[in-house]
Amino acid sequence: MTDTATVTVHHDGTTTTLAVDHGTVLRDALREAGISPHSSVGQRVNCGGRGLCATCGVRILDADPDPDHWHDDLADRFGYPRLSCQLRVSEDLTVRIPEKLVWGGRE
Repeated sequence: MTDTATVTVHHDGTTTTLAVDHGTVLRDALREAGISPHSSVGQRVNCGGRGLCATCGVRILDADPDPDHWHDDLADRFGYPRLSCQLRVSEDLTVRIPEKLVWGGRE
């Protein structure tokens, strides 16, 4: 078993593949790679990864990690984007950063 997972990110009309250490917060991995999970508004006004503002939402396309945070649990339950600040990478993932004004819509 390796210490990294492959995270495939669909964003801005392109696809980026990242090697992410297990246990890394997805939001941190995205930002480190120069990919913002936030909308243009959310980039300036966000909670800094505390799981309160919901501006860092992503759609998980191929896995369904269990939510560890009450806000992420509600997002998962009601079909909103999952909070990248509350998702720790523990397996290979494919995510899409949805278009959003601030939060992103329900699916």
